[in-house]
Amino acid sequence: MNLPRVLLVEDDASIARFVELALEELPIELVTCTNVGDAMQALQARHTRLIITDLMLPGESGIDLVQRLLHEPGPGHPIPVAVFSAGLTPAVRDQLGAMKVWRMLSKPASVMELENCVRDALALPMAAAANAPTSPAPAPTAQAPSTAAQAEAEAIATHFAGDEFLFRAYRASCLQQFPADVQQGDAACAAQDWPALRRLAHSLATVLLTLGHPTQSVRARQLEKAAAELAANQCLDHWGKLRAFMTQL
Repeated sequence: MNLPRVLLVEDDASIARFVELALEELPIELVTCTNVGDAMQALQARHTRLIITDLMLPGESGIDLVQRLLHEPGPGHPIPVAVFSAGLTPAVRDQLGAMKVWRMLSKPASVMELENCVRDALALPMAAAANAPTSPAPAPTAQAPSTAAQAEAEAIATHFAGDEFLFRAYRASCLQQFPADVQQGDAACAAQDWPALRRLAHSLATVLLTLGHPTQSVRARQLEKAAAELAANQCLDHWGKLRAFMTQL
């Protein structure tokens, strides 16, 4: 029996891995694409029940994808689109709402938010109450807790529904990815490719907050802003400090 197909459009390997871990217990086939062109090809290959897409992608954006879906619908009924992004400003939400986007999830989202999004789209039964958190997870904060252990505990509660094993698996995958991220950041700085550095910083801000490093997440946001403003000296300063943190993990 074919499982319902969910298409994830996400170019950051660490965030894609988080979504994979969050949804691995659901009876779905998760297919990941890193850009809009590949996503459109995947949609033509087989019927898809849900699209989860980031907004900041290489080349065409997530908004471009939604616009293409409006003009180039795939086979079958319209596919619900869930935008999963850290860039959901009020103006962007209004724009996406006018484009009839089905759901919007702010990064970093929790495991339960992602699960519930997919369950709602596919009309899957909700998880058993025993597996749900017993109390609302605390909202993420930009102020770092007093110890690394407290920061980690808050991350597990906030983003992983208290599942420490899931957190450890995700952290391990991120640590494997960080050397490639550092290499990418170094190359962007050397070439003064500030748009590429901005995309990397945008993703790292979510990843670091999910891992329980709110102070470094703020620094990644500062790097993203500096790259958007083409402020070379600030970019190099923020990247140097962020790089030093990532390489010592």
